[in-house]
Amino acid sequence: MTLEIQSQQNTLTAELALLSSYDSKDESHRLSSYIVWMQNSSIPWFAPDLETYREYLLNHYHGRNGKSLSPISVKAHLSTIRSRYKSILRSNKIRDYFYNNTSNDLLPGDRKALVDEALERIRNAIDPENSLVKIVTKQDIYDDAHIRLTKQEVSDLLAQPNTDTLMGKRDLAILALLLCTGIREAELCALDVSDLTKTFGGEQSLYIRHGKGSKERLIPYGHLIWGLELTQKWLKSAKIESGSVFRGFYRGGKRIRSNRLTVRAINQIFEKYPVRINDNLRKIAPHDIRRTYARQLYESNMDILAIRDNLGHVDSRTTLKYIGTMDISQRRPKDIYLVSDNDND
Repeated sequence: MTLEIQSQQNTLTAELALLSSYDSKDESHRLSSYIVWMQNSSIPWFAPDLETYREYLLNHYHGRNGKSLSPISVKAHLSTIRSRYKSILRSNKIRDYFYNNTSNDLLPGDRKALVDEALERIRNAIDPENSLVKIVTKQDIYDDAHIRLTKQEVSDLLAQPNTDTLMGKRDLAILALLLCTGIREAELCALDVSDLTKTFGGEQSLYIRHGKGSKERLIPYGHLIWGLELTQKWLKSAKIESGSVFRGFYRGGKRIRSNRLTVRAINQIFEKYPVRINDNLRKIAPHDIRRTYARQLYESNMDILAIRDNLGHVDSRTTLKYIGTMDISQRRPKDIYLVSDNDND
């Protein structure tokens, strides 16, 4: 007894089953890549082979930037696929689909048994133990791996945009608001004008509607209100009163588009403003600004839990990683051995 699912139905059903409406472009991209791989490999969607797909992602697939995927990215791809399959297993529509593809000549009990078997095979196939991804964890990160700007380096960064131009005013506002709130690039892109001036405990605050994990939060500006002020100067110059705060320009850099900036566009803006660090000109990433925000708040004696809440972290251990190593002298070994200075050669 087998399910009589026609091959020409596989693609259509895969799209219906796997590509439901997602807010996250990353999730849609991962699922689309998986469907293309299934089609090219002639693998039916109802018989997932995540072990083979893992090897494909690790050794042959290249991401949207043309680079090979890291083990962490591969793990994220597989996690998204597993999550969607779990939703499929909970769907009565999929159970009906399987049932309708069993032979009408079978007894209802036998048809149900076939459906249960098909669903159980999917559960077994998506079990993480069957497609583990080895990830090398790092206890310590060397100094050059993650950048955390000093106060002087922050000043040098903010001095670069040409504020005689509309684009320069926008770029300065982007840098300033990130430095003053520590938000993620995606959160910056999602900001609307109305989000800039919320009140939280009587304090002017930034409202994050679409945080990581669909988590909302408010971030008080405090003495870093100048990030808001520079943003409002950009909005006034650009004559933007509502909708998205940060937008792109048409060719020539004078006319403003109506659509909001993307994460990729934010990273491209950062590439225009390298900073000299230890006599080397270094390109700064938006996440370096997030680490800078965490480090500078910590050095100003803000409580670690308050920093965690501003950054939107679930675990304060993650916040500590953003802050970085504070006092390496505590781990510098003392002279604990009796070693002679004599040359024994």
